[in-house]
Amino acid sequence: MLKRFTSWTFAGPVAIIFAAFLWSLDALMRQALYSLPSMVIVFSEHALGLLVTLPWLIKFWPKIKNLERRTWISIFWIALFGGLLGTLAYTQALSYINYINFSVVVLLQKLQPIFAIVLARIVLKEQFQGRFFLWASMALFGSYLVAFPDIYPEWEDGGKNVLASLLALGAAFAWGSSTVMGKYSLRDLDSRIVTPLRLGLTALLSGTFLLLFMDLGTIPRLTQTQFLYLLAIVCSSGTVALSIYYFGLKKVQASQSTILEMFWPISAVVIDWIFFDHALTWSQILGALLMLTAIYRVSRRAQVNIDQ
Repeated sequence: MLKRFTSWTFAGPVAIIFAAFLWSLDALMRQALYSLPSMVIVFSEHALGLLVTLPWLIKFWPKIKNLERRTWISIFWIALFGGLLGTLAYTQALSYINYINFSVVVLLQKLQPIFAIVLARIVLKEQFQGRFFLWASMALFGSYLVAFPDIYPEWEDGGKNVLASLLALGAAFAWGSSTVMGKYSLRDLDSRIVTPLRLGLTALLSGTFLLLFMDLGTIPRLTQTQFLYLLAIVCSSGTVALSIYYFGLKKVQASQSTILEMFWPISAVVIDWIFFDHALTWSQILGALLMLTAIYRVSRRAQVNIDQ
């Protein structure tokens, strides 16, 4: 039994679930940076992450120079959507700390399986039906109950909570598509190649935006506390979690990973409960149980055709 549990079959799902847990901690640290422009946060964390992974970039540079154009396109997509636009939308949504709970932002953007499943079918030609759709539907229904315990979203505070929700949905699309393209680029690549390339391209894109479209003189300087928060993000929920995630993504289907990542909103709701006294309702508890069940069923089918 122990041998089976510790086998490589479970390495991919466990890695993705652990990365999802680190991402739930990310919201706590990211909210502390709300006074900074979102693009500055995106640039800073990816530039710091690039410095951390620079040894990988140097080590694998001979292989990087020989990458095919299609691989570069997929990595650029990951950097643009997963790195820049997804992180930007997520960070901006979390900046509305007076209008929406951070767990709600996390939960809403986890609707990304809707986008990822469709793209996985189109781009990766993944075949999944039957049982997979059963567990995927259960996970999505559970996530909705956790996100909206009163069934219907509330419109209040001049629509700023709705804007934060739309930004979270934008992050869902960006990260959902990034999951699929990440799986494509990882077919023949070491995750230690993809990680620094994504970080470097995202830093380049966000840095270019800052230089061209923002008045650098109006950007507040980082305080020591803010720098420490950024460093903590890089060393936990940022670069480290990203490396763990890409390791896991190599071992499961992209469609599976979107369900495994549901552990993120579950842990985020628990953290929101503990740190901000936002207690779970009975419908949220039911939704969390449904999502956990779906995660367990999908993880048992890692490395195996999910229709068997």
